[in-house]
Amino acid sequence: MSVASKNAARFIPTRRSLLSRLRDWDDQSAWRDFFETYWKLIYRAARQAGLSDVEAQDVVQETILTVSRKIQTFRYDPAAGSFKGWLLQTTRWRVLDQLRKRGPDSPHGNGAPLSQDILSDLSDPASARLDAVWEAEWRQNLIDAAIRRVKGRVQPKHYQVFELCHLKGWAPGRVAKALGVTRAQTYLARHRVSRMVQRELARLEASGV
Repeated sequence: MSVASKNAARFIPTRRSLLSRLRDWDDQSAWRDFFETYWKLIYRAARQAGLSDVEAQDVVQETILTVSRKIQTFRYDPAAGSFKGWLLQTTRWRVLDQLRKRGPDSPHGNGAPLSQDILSDLSDPASARLDAVWEAEWRQNLIDAAIRRVKGRVQPKHYQVFELCHLKGWAPGRVAKALGVTRAQTYLARHRVSRMVQRELARLEASGV
């Protein structure tokens, strides 16, 4: 197998296979992959729920610790519930823990007292508040993961074209001038990388747990 093929294969494992590897506490690579894949999702959901940066970081840490303690008993069964839903519930409880720590003189949230409505809403497993945030952030997390994986498989300049065009919104002419390439090369690189990201995103969605 070529070096390129080995590098490509390294990015293909599904999240389901990653969950299986997490049951080995000594698999540092698996836990690093897990953290890199999910920490932003957990952090952004916590921030959207009204937590401060420090509180959201604590939610990330406590959620990962909870997963490490309970992953041995988690079984992938679509009929019983997905990992996506399980991780949401775990994050929800950790968000609630942070909110309950707030007192009337809390330095977080501009010192405002915690609304009982927020607590009740987040405590309800069927509430739409965090569910809606989670859905949006889950989708963004998959997109970020797809882009990150494709970035490792393409030429740096091709990724730069994609980044400037799609992520920063530059016009193709401006990108071509900035990178010293032709417009034709810009269009071609943008198209190729975009297609790769779309395929990687579809793969992640299909392997969704």
